[in-house]
Amino acid sequence: MAMVSTTPNFAPPQTSVAQAAGPATTRDPRLDSFRGIAMIIILFAHTPGNFFTSWIPARWGFSDATEMFVFSSGMASAIAFGRTFERAGWGLGTARVAYRCWQVYWAHIGMFFAIAALLVGLNALGPFDRDYVGQLNLYPFFNDTMPEFLGLLTLTYVPNYFDILPMYLVILAMMPIVMALSRINLWLTGAVVFTVWLFAQHRILDSVGAGHLALSLPAEPWSDRRWFFNPFGWQLVFFTGFAFMIGWIPKPPVNKWLIGVAALIVIANIPLSNIGVRAINREWFGLVLDGNPVIDWRVDNRIWITKSDFGLFRYIQFLSLAYLSWVLVGVGGARLIVQGTGTAARIWDRIITILMKIGQQSLAVFVFSMVLARFNGFWLDQWGRDATWHTILVNLVGVALLIAVAYGVGWIKSQPWRVAR
Repeated sequence: MAMVSTTPNFAPPQTSVAQAAGPATTRDPRLDSFRGIAMIIILFAHTPGNFFTSWIPARWGFSDATEMFVFSSGMASAIAFGRTFERAGWGLGTARVAYRCWQVYWAHIGMFFAIAALLVGLNALGPFDRDYVGQLNLYPFFNDTMPEFLGLLTLTYVPNYFDILPMYLVILAMMPIVMALSRINLWLTGAVVFTVWLFAQHRILDSVGAGHLALSLPAEPWSDRRWFFNPFGWQLVFFTGFAFMIGWIPKPPVNKWLIGVAALIVIANIPLSNIGVRAINREWFGLVLDGNPVIDWRVDNRIWITKSDFGLFRYIQFLSLAYLSWVLVGVGGARLIVQGTGTAARIWDRIITILMKIGQQSLAVFVFSMVLARFNGFWLDQWGRDATWHTILVNLVGVALLIAVAYGVGWIKSQPWRVAR
C-alpha cells in the first residue's frame, strides 16, 4: 500500500477521518450501494443449484462479491471506528472495536445454530433424496457434540459456509494493532499489513521451503484443515479500503491512462475466468485441443488466484474493477443520484435507496441471507429447477425478503418507541 505521509497521530493532519468521511451522520452512497449489491450477490451465490450463480460478476474475473464486501467493510470501519481512535484515543477506540467483535461473534454463533436447526428440521420432514445436514458436513457436530461445541465457541471448529464472519472478526481484532502502528509510521503500517498477507500465502511459502511459517487458523480439531477464508490474507483488501477512507492513501487521479490500464486488466481476466473455462473446451475455432487450456492455466497459477489466502491476481483485478467503478459513479457518487422527476429517475432513485438500506444493515442482512439461501436451495430441490421462471421467482422473493429485513432492522434501530420531548 502506498502511504501519503508519516505522522505521530492516528490520521495525517491534512487528511483526517472527518475530512475523508464527512459528518458522522452522513452515509456514503457509494459505500452503502455497493455493499447492498454484494449482499444480493452473496444470497444468489450461496443458494445451492441456483443458475443465477453462472452469471454473477465472480464468473467474469478472479475477484467476487467477497472482495467487494470486505473492501467496503474496511471503508465503513474507517468511518465507524477511525474517528473514535482519532478523537477518543487508542483505548476507547479499541474498546469500541472489541464491542463490534463481540457482536460479530454472537452473530456467527447464532447463525450457526439457526442454520443447523433448519437443516435438521428439513431432514426430519423427509425422507428426501438429499441429506441437508450432510450438505454442509455438520454430522461431526451432532455425532460428537461436546468437543465440537467447545470448538464452535472457541472458533477452532469452523465448518465451510460458516467462515466469513470469523474471518471478519479476526480482521476487526487486528484494527487496534494497525492504528497503533499508524502512530509510529504509515509506511511501517503498510509494510506490516503486506508482510502479514505474504505470510498467509502458504503456496508461495511452500515453493521456497518455508511452508511451516504460513499463517492460518485451524478449522476442525480432527484434521489439519484450515479456515477457508484466511483472515491474514484477506486483511490486505480490508485495510486497503480502510486506508483509502481514512486518508492514508490518496484518491487516485482520473485519467485515460489509468482507466485504460484498469480496463485492460479487467478484460484480460475474462478469458481466464469461469466464463473462459466454459467458453473454451476441447474444440475451439475448429481446432482440437489437448484438454482445456484455461483450466490448465488456472491449475498452474492457482498460487496467484487462490481465494482462500487471497491471491495477488485477485487483489490486482479487484483494485482495477474498483477503480473503474469509482470513476463511473463520479465524485461522491454523484452519478448514482439522478436529478429529475421523471418515472425513470424515480425508479432509479428508489433502487439506489433500497441498495443503500441493505448496505447499511449488512450484518443483519448477511446473517439472514445465509439462512435463507439454505431454505431457497431446499425449495428448489423439492419444487424443481427445470422451469426458469420458478428459479427467477425464488431469487426475487429472496431479494424482497432481504429488503424487508434491512428496512425492519433500520426501523428498530431508529428506536421508534422513543417520543421526542
